Amino acid sequence: MAYDPGAIDATLAAAVGDEPALIVELREAFLESVKRCLATMKAADGPESWTAAALRLKGLAASFGAIRLMALASEAAAGQTRDAEMLRRIQRAIERL
Repeated sequence: MAYDPGAIDATLAAAVGDEPALIVELREAFLESVKRCLATMKAADGPESWTAAALRLKGLAASFGAIRLMALASEAAAGQTRDAEMLRRIQRAIERL
């Protein structure tokens, strides 16, 4: 699966036009939301909360064109609760955004 580091910015630019300050603000809000989803996944006390957080992460990633993160979140939603390797993979994907 390809990783496109400009996908988020391109998606935001398409949505709001040539508004660099707004793009930066929306990008930061996206990253904060993504990090909250990851924290929720780390704290999941069962499969339901894990899956809900993973699906929320998937939706956020899809909305912003973060294809790699979307694929990882989808994989996580179908996988084991609090899978340490999956959490590491998601964390690395977030850091690359």
